[in-house]
Amino acid sequence: MPHEPQPHTLDAEAVRTWSSLAVAALGRAREDIDAINVYPVADADTGTNLLLTAESAGRALDEALGDVTEGTPPTSLARAVRAYAHGALTGARGNSGTILAQLLRGVADVLGEEPAPREPGPLLARALTRAAESAYAAVAHPVEGTMLTVAAAAARAGRTAEAAAGNAADVARAAYDGARAALAETPGQLAALGRAGVVDAGGCGVVAVLGALWQALSGQEPAAEPVRGRAVPVPQPPEPCAHAQEGPGYEVIYLLEASDESVATLRTRLDGLGDSLVVIGGDGLWNVHVHVDDPGAAVEAGVVAGRPYRIRITHFGDERRRARGERVQRAVVAVVPGEGLAGLCGEAGATAVLARPGEVPAAAELLDAVRRAHAREVVLLPGAAELRAVAAAAAEQARADGVRVAVVPTRSAVQGLAALAVHDPDATFDEDVVAMTAAAGATRYGELAVAESRSFTSAGICQAGDVLGLIDGDVAVIGTALAETAEAVLERMLGSGGELVTLVLGPEVPDALAERLEAYVQHGHLAVDTVTYRGGRYCAPLLIGVE
Repeated sequence: MPHEPQPHTLDAEAVRTWSSLAVAALGRAREDIDAINVYPVADADTGTNLLLTAESAGRALDEALGDVTEGTPPTSLARAVRAYAHGALTGARGNSGTILAQLLRGVADVLGEEPAPREPGPLLARALTRAAESAYAAVAHPVEGTMLTVAAAAARAGRTAEAAAGNAADVARAAYDGARAALAETPGQLAALGRAGVVDAGGCGVVAVLGALWQALSGQEPAAEPVRGRAVPVPQPPEPCAHAQEGPGYEVIYLLEASDESVATLRTRLDGLGDSLVVIGGDGLWNVHVHVDDPGAAVEAGVVAGRPYRIRITHFGDERRRARGERVQRAVVAVVPGEGLAGLCGEAGATAVLARPGEVPAAAELLDAVRRAHAREVVLLPGAAELRAVAAAAAEQARADGVRVAVVPTRSAVQGLAALAVHDPDATFDEDVVAMTAAAGATRYGELAVAESRSFTSAGICQAGDVLGLIDGDVAVIGTALAETAEAVLERMLGSGGELVTLVLGPEVPDALAERLEAYVQHGHLAVDTVTYRGGRYCAPLLIGVE
């Protein structure tokens, strides 16, 4: 006769098991959750974002548990849950992933207390309550019928079980059941869900994570039958998102190092720029998520508040077309050095990854962007020579997911713009990649930078403060003024011919420089056209492309 499974201790190993089971549960449910994602934006990525956030949390937890050498004391519950929550904070994706990260932070705020509890049931109930409260506080305008509602119901059910002298497994089971019941009610609470005939996608993720917690503490697997909506058993009209509001055009996410006071001001500023604002974190590190029409302003607000990094800007165009039933076969992902360039890529239908000077995006960030594109075929534009290896690694991982990926070896943002200009989603994949590669290869690229110290270059010795004119990655001109150096670089680049000059201005460069350079080109090269863009913060003073 089989033995009844015994409750497990609420310790670091239980957190590791919870993490592993949560990733597995979200992995199984990812496509189903994506399919019912209609709120707040019908971009079919809630399941993917929840999974990526849980994977990031799990990696941080594994690092915390894995660096203990033989003979040292085991990792405490407090350290484990804090590492788990920190990994979710730094790797949170999208609106749903950001809220999940805040839920885990709330759990860690309570379970992170020392010493380990003798009666973990009441502590877990308090942790679930703190999780729901902190998630509500992180969202600028909480809406009922969402994953917030599901988390709050789970916390109430957990407190009821704790009051009945339940242990940690009993509290987790009650929270799981309470979340399932609340999820089933979400179509009646939120009009967008009711019209589509689906339950809340983020709420499905909360149910999956709580089911994993109960399994980790009890040793019992949740019931095989899917939660309503998890496997999309509810009826859906042909265009479930037809009534969804268009809303802002961009999603902006970044990590931010800033004080509590600065973040309070940032919340107010971002709330006036867009919607779906969620700011999570504390102790000097925050994760900021917002939907806006002006991504540059959202990033600028972060710069005023502190130090933003790992900036991601995503255009919603393709996601909304997909939600209306227009399938996207192919997508483009481009790495760019400024939010202005990210906006240009978004207008062209590409997903942008924003890279700050001196910071090379990890392969995981590029893979995340590829996954967010939700396409069978993806063209990846790394935008810098040092990113080719990272792009290749991301492409290899994406191919393992069944996505066909090609890396066009762009070495500058202006080559990426040239490739995007000839991108043809109606052509075959190979034809499109060949055309984009040819356009990038036919574009010479230049850049102006300011020397930080005295050094030797291919054009001679430069002093700190000199203006360096680079052509195809090598220093070709050393000057003392931006305008004169730019003219010298243009003259050399146009010496071998050209039909179009692209100028991308950095944040501190005046419009007068663009006007001067346009006049310079027209005077000496009548048949050459010139276009000018603003690159945005973090962009070099001047980027030049000659096609």
